[in-house]
Amino acid sequence: MRGKKITKRKISPDVKYGNVNIEKFINKVMIGGKKSISRVIVYGALEEAASTLKIEPLDLFNKVIENTTPSVEVRSRRVGGANFQVPIPVSPDRQVTLALRWIISAARDRKGMPMKERLGKEFVEAYNNAGGAVKKKTDIEKMAEANKAFSYLA
Repeated sequence: MRGKKITKRKISPDVKYGNVNIEKFINKVMIGGKKSISRVIVYGALEEAASTLKIEPLDLFNKVIENTTPSVEVRSRRVGGANFQVPIPVSPDRQVTLALRWIISAARDRKGMPMKERLGKEFVEAYNNAGGAVKKKTDIEKMAEANKAFSYLA
């Protein structure tokens, strides 16, 4: 193997719930280095959604992540002048990263209300296996299923 081994940065757990994934989520929501604002948004959205569903915020967050994590994804592979969408299993770290990214992008796509409300609504919908992030997951898994014939190219 060439070059240096990449070392992953250790992310410390978040202040309120002691969960590393919530801290990753806060970092992804953050824009322009304003972490305190992203903390207010994420904690507010979690508590708003948890009070709507009458469950603990940490349980809500874990269930939302579980509902939006993909098991397979498709990658483009060029073989003999043609591009194939090849289904590939997703590593656990990437599963969480994709889930967090999809939840945030689905919330940002909603318009006409503050980010805290958009994120809260996305949490509630993802908890109930609906919403933009879960739709993205099912679309990718359907695409992987449709292209299962090309899995030998992986």
